[in-house]
Amino acid sequence: MNPASLYIHVPFCRRKCAYCDFYSRALGDRGDDYVAALLAEMDESRGFLPSPPDGRPRLTTVYFGGGTPSLLSASQLGCIFEHITRSFTLLPGAEITLEANPDDLAPDYLESLKTLPVNRLSIGIQSFDDGELAFIGRRHTARQAIEAIGRCREKGYDNISIDLMMGLPGQTPESFDDSLSLALSLGVQHISAYLLSLEPEVPLYRSLQKGLWQEADEELCATMYDRLSRRLTAAGFDHYEISNFALPGFRSRHNSGYWSGRPYLGLGPSAHSFDGRIRRWNAADLDAYLRHDFRREMDNPNREARYNELVMTRLRCREGIDLEQLRQSFGQELHDACLFTAQKWIESGDMRLEGGRLAIDPDSWIISDEIIRDLIQV
Repeated sequence: MNPASLYIHVPFCRRKCAYCDFYSRALGDRGDDYVAALLAEMDESRGFLPSPPDGRPRLTTVYFGGGTPSLLSASQLGCIFEHITRSFTLLPGAEITLEANPDDLAPDYLESLKTLPVNRLSIGIQSFDDGELAFIGRRHTARQAIEAIGRCREKGYDNISIDLMMGLPGQTPESFDDSLSLALSLGVQHISAYLLSLEPEVPLYRSLQKGLWQEADEELCATMYDRLSRRLTAAGFDHYEISNFALPGFRSRHNSGYWSGRPYLGLGPSAHSFDGRIRRWNAADLDAYLRHDFRREMDNPNREARYNELVMTRLRCREGIDLEQLRQSFGQELHDACLFTAQKWIESGDMRLEGGRLAIDPDSWIISDEIIRDLIQV
């Protein structure tokens, strides 16, 4: 029985960042009610995952995302962990990640976290430039971020990931280089870096439409991405996925499970789940969730849709697509169609065909969307 993953969405923020379209609401005094609802959903949903005869699905990773999971107290997180250990089998060495904001990681909070099995911290930094942070509505400063990472290391956390963003309002290659330099100086093991992407309903999109700032052009974003890849690779980081870099042994095992097709259970408002075949997602409705009204939608994708998912997820990663697995899963026809379409990208040097695997060359990941669109079945 292959192990699975557990994702827990904590839908609370002190305030909404100007670029964010993830589902979240103000915490208020609803933390305990949320935990109670979460435990009820856990009881109701664990049968979604494949499980051995004892009925306890085996977990290799647990991930608290959000929102801002670090707004939950250590006692609230402790209640969740107690229920996880009663409901699932946590495999030895399981990766357990907590997303956190830098200004939540006070010494007392970190001390209380040490009583829990959290062994990986994912800290939302986005930039080490105070002007850029203020423009996008982050509630921490660069100094707070630097100090928070230092405290995490002092408390013994040795698996720390940080997020950075490219293409921010007013950001230049030089200011991004400065953020990279600071990130590299802090001794973190994992760095995720994303190009700014805006949905129409977020405040930063509306201010862009009003002409209050100018969007970074493709050339500027390509320059930042190239510097990112070259600097982190030179510093010993493995560029293992389009947006992710890790020192040896520190890849995100949870996110890698998404890209490799591992089953996962998502709990909380707006969380998604996948049992290996069926996908389902919870309604983005906190009020209903707190009433233990777990509304969901479900999809059982056909062969072409599952093929497209494989292409989109596997080609995000350095290892790419195992062509024999593709043939066994989808048949010779889709296998051949994939290779036929990929041939022009192989000849141009943008893709590689080596050892039975088809992958995008890392130097061409900046155009990965174009390549993937070409390979999917419409």
